[in-house]
Amino acid sequence: MLQTISIHGGIFHATSESSNSSKRQSFAMHSRTDRDLIVCSAIAVGHNTLNSGELGLRNSKKKSEILELIDQGEKTLASSGKFGKFGGIFVPETLITCLKKLEDEFNWVLHDPEFQTELSIALKDYVGRETPLYFAERLTNYYKNENGEGPEIYLKREDLTHSGAHKINNAIAQAMLAKRMGRKSIVAATGAGQHGVATAAACAKLGLDCTIFMGNIDIERQSSNVLLMKHLGAEVKSIAGTFKDATSEAIRNWVGNLETSYYLAGTAVGPHPCPSMVREFQTVIGKETRKQAMEKWSGKPNVLVACVGSGSNALGLFHEFIRDENVRLIGVEAAGNGIGTGKHSATLAKGQVGVYHGAMSYLLQDDEGQIIGPHSIGVGLEYPGVSPELSFLKDIGRAEFYTITDEEALQAYTRLCRLEGIFPALEAAHALAYLEKLCPTLANGTKVVVNCSGRGDKDAATVFKYQQDKMERGHEQSNEKFYITL
Repeated sequence: MLQTISIHGGIFHATSESSNSSKRQSFAMHSRTDRDLIVCSAIAVGHNTLNSGELGLRNSKKKSEILELIDQGEKTLASSGKFGKFGGIFVPETLITCLKKLEDEFNWVLHDPEFQTELSIALKDYVGRETPLYFAERLTNYYKNENGEGPEIYLKREDLTHSGAHKINNAIAQAMLAKRMGRKSIVAATGAGQHGVATAAACAKLGLDCTIFMGNIDIERQSSNVLLMKHLGAEVKSIAGTFKDATSEAIRNWVGNLETSYYLAGTAVGPHPCPSMVREFQTVIGKETRKQAMEKWSGKPNVLVACVGSGSNALGLFHEFIRDENVRLIGVEAAGNGIGTGKHSATLAKGQVGVYHGAMSYLLQDDEGQIIGPHSIGVGLEYPGVSPELSFLKDIGRAEFYTITDEEALQAYTRLCRLEGIFPALEAAHALAYLEKLCPTLANGTKVVVNCSGRGDKDAATVFKYQQDKMERGHEQSNEKFYITL
């Protein structure tokens, strides 16, 4: 557990001691933008990097041991804001009091019947819940083998929510919490724009001022969502870079206005209690899935699949089933141009443990602790860190993590468009693409639920441009299956 934190010469240091040995590890945290903020990374001296994310219940740990580790993780979360060694509060003292107050308010509303009733009404009448658990019949048939056997594929249709993605589940809840706390303005950061649109919509509904920070690169790639945010009354501030840079700037803005503003996190990262709040407000996805599965086939899903950027949609689906030992949890990260190219966002597959944006998790960083810029055609997956809870689930073997390239995701995007008339977000297409590798390994009738976390109208121009560029490079194959002909 964490023992000491100190600041020397602008370098933020933490020392930890493993509960299993007396070996001490030190973490040198190098700030890149503002040493007074929680924008830093840390590399564990002597830490053995785990490059294989392909872990799961089929590893050496017994199921009972994994469940015991999950219980221990929940206990450390309650006592120290950590899932095992992951998470925590690595922030300057100016933020400690604010985060403690936020945690107290969060814990209060979780058990406040009035707030929960108000939230339930908003989720039903405003967000449009519950979302369907849709049987993808033609996609199911596509993956049947020569004997006509294969898994049954269901989509959890988060793309059908108001604003077009799962992000609204958390945004409306946190905006309600902010208003309860007396805050007048909301600040947030967005990458793909889905969290920005959801936050802007929630603020418009509740009469709150809204400022969205967004990287200039993402603004160009997701221009349609930028227009929607502005139509909803939000001020969109362009920041040099991508989502990680926008997040740093949003936090900086919040720190300067703690008494009047509220930082509305859209991802399950950052200092405690932010990851727990996002997860909790997204668990409606998994709770509905359990109920709908029981209604449809009187049982549970056998396999759950979700894309993983920072982890909010995956945790929303997974958390309800985390103690169901016979339910496989599969997270799919972005391999970008390929794991070997260095241009990817596969944090759990290729990352090292460190501290960034106020919490310990796996990070894409070099041996000096400097963040390596992530890449994915799915803009919402471009983040160099990941949820502390998913980091914990990786280490204890409860969840499996695999990777999908840009090319594979694009093919899955088109495949779903052509087979089901559904256009998924490119982020969700990564989860759908993993079906190519997963389905041949599954027994006939296996129930697979894929979280279709968002809709892909925002990505139509990206897909078009990618295909045009590919044709110009002379690599287009006329017989390529399920590729759009333009």
